[in-house]
Amino acid sequence: MPRVEFTPQLKRFTETPRIDVPAATLREALDAAFERNPRLRGYVLDDQGHVRANVVIYIDGQASRDRLAQGDPLRPDSSVYVLQALSGG
Repeated sequence: MPRVEFTPQLKRFTETPRIDVPAATLREALDAAFERNPRLRGYVLDDQGHVRANVVIYIDGQASRDRLAQGDPLRPDSSVYVLQALSGG
């Protein structure tokens, strides 16, 4: 099953579960994570349901290409990593 992990920076704001989910697409995997912790949705997706500008999602080491619908396909052994860009100087 694909595994979904979140950057440690999000732990400052809410629980970030590492989960294994039976998902065929990135959207299905994210929905499973949001089901476990609904507060995560607001940190990852905007009001339109698109990936926020300051969030990057990697699937098997490659950046997700579908920021709008999150339709990127997942393999049974995929690794999904959700991270927020950090700013500062």
